[in-house]
Amino acid sequence: MAKKTFPGNFRSLELISEFIVAHAQQAGFEPKDVYAIQTAVDEACSNIIDHAYGGEDLGNIAIKVKETDSALQIILRDKGKEFDPDDVPKPDIESPLEIRKERGLGIFFMRKLMDQVIFEFSKEKGNKLTLIKNKR
Repeated sequence: MAKKTFPGNFRSLELISEFIVAHAQQAGFEPKDVYAIQTAVDEACSNIIDHAYGGEDLGNIAIKVKETDSALQIILRDKGKEFDPDDVPKPDIESPLEIRKERGLGIFFMRKLMDQVIFEFSKEKGNKLTLIKNKR
């Protein structure tokens, strides 16, 4: 298991990506799955910065990566605003691009790219997002 805490800003996304890619590769994931994991984590961290903290450098993102025999589990924690994914409307993926609203696509992509996406909130511990990618 590996743990690391990053400043909640967009400059950290590259370092977070390197951290996640290294662990996904070490766990034996194929390049397309490494990319899926990397993309899901990037989207999650961007959402934390934008929505939970409401801007850059207002908090940290703690990341724990745990490999099991069957999966890679990535836990992201922040102390930002409480988040309920059920409050985000389902994205419109049917309408022409020029009339679509952009909101909600991040969660949609995370759920498409990962095998499990679990959101939890605790007043004491803050937001916890668990992303799980199963090994083939």
